Amino acid sequence: MKVQLFIPCFVDQLYPQTAMNMVKVLEKACCDVSYNTNQTCCGQPAFNAGFLENAKAVAAKFIKDFEDPDYIVAPSASCVGFIRNYYSNLFENSSQHNQVKNLAERTFEFTEFLTQILQIDNYGAELNVRATYHDSCAALRECKIKEAPRQLLSKVRGLEIIEMPECETCCGFGGTFSVKFPEISLAMADQKIGNAMNTGASHIISTDLSCLMHLEGIIKKKSIPLTTLHIADVLATGWE
Repeated sequence: MKVQLFIPCFVDQLYPQTAMNMVKVLEKACCDVSYNTNQTCCGQPAFNAGFLENAKAVAAKFIKDFEDPDYIVAPSASCVGFIRNYYSNLFENSSQHNQVKNLAERTFEFTEFLTQILQIDNYGAELNVRATYHDSCAALRECKIKEAPRQLLSKVRGLEIIEMPECETCCGFGGTFSVKFPEISLAMADQKIGNAMNTGASHIISTDLSCLMHLEGIIKKKSIPLTTLHIADVLATGWE
């Protein structure tokens, strides 16, 4: 199966190893993985900031960069949710309407692609830790992803998953929200970290590095004994 990678801006710049681990897992599932080096952003930051024409220009480039008919897989439910749910608004009543509809239908977040399209939930991973799982707002609300990550994590040898209280509550990042309302954002992150720590977990796992980046900053600043992990990093652990 041919798969095109979309690697979001912040993953490319700050967490490239997660992208490589996603490739590792996809190739283990015998996918033919390609990466278009011309790709940039999906346009979400501009859209959320109210710059609709700028967002549309970036989105138009995305459409061109991914015009091949193969599946598109990304390690970010936030970006996938934006492409699925908001590109249609940007290109409403335009000649690209059908192209955008097709793009949305073949764009998948990493865990839902593994479980829904490949229909494989065991990748031979092993990680001997106790962890808890954070449902990102984008995964849960934009992409309706709830069970896929848990299904995959349940197959990881040695991994004990303990559900935290309020696992569906926002971590406080929200992109520009954390910049506009830093005090509220930090308080929400503190609450999320506290709930994670109350499970006795040493790791917090999610589908979205944007959430994990936000939490990781506070964890490091306060020297909290908690490690953040993207699910791709988990699934690529314990095998060569």
